[in-house]
Amino acid sequence: MSKRVKGMLIETIRERIGESRDVLLIDASRLDANVANEFRLALRQKNISALTVQNTLARRALNDIGITSLDSLLAGPTTLVWGGQDIVDLSKEIAKWANEIKELEVKGGTSEGETLDAAAVEALSKSLSREELLSKLAGMLLSPGAQLASALLNPGASLASQVEKISEGAGGAGESGGTEQSEEA
Repeated sequence: MSKRVKGMLIETIRERIGESRDVLLIDASRLDANVANEFRLALRQKNISALTVQNTLARRALNDIGITSLDSLLAGPTTLVWGGQDIVDLSKEIAKWANEIKELEVKGGTSEGETLDAAAVEALSKSLSREELLSKLAGMLLSPGAQLASALLNPGASLASQVEKISEGAGGAGESGGTEQSEEA
């Protein structure tokens, strides 16, 4: 392959990865065509991209965009996988497929400049996603306010309930008391 063609391929890889800095590496070379197609289509539906490239071209393209932590993992057949909402979403999807398809091997990845081995990717897939963490945080932030509102409203509701019971009891007692007196007279 000529230098010009290699340069064009490296540029294409850089453009396709774009701003993404969370990349996983998998070995999908042992998948048959039908399974590979199903796998790629499912990833595409989740806005996850997969690209099988030569390791030297991938290394150059990744180094050009500042991802150097994957150099040690770029050996043997390699497919770059990136996209999704965040690294947790990406790792969950890849781990799910790796469990379903035994021929699919997770090699590792990178997140925020840190190298992840296959075990770290598996552990990451079991953690909460960004959305789940934000909803949990929002619940924790709103909880004290809800407890305060409840504490402030409970005595008032209790007092109103007691006043209502007293007024019903007084009204009922006054009516029955009046009828008793008229019967005695």
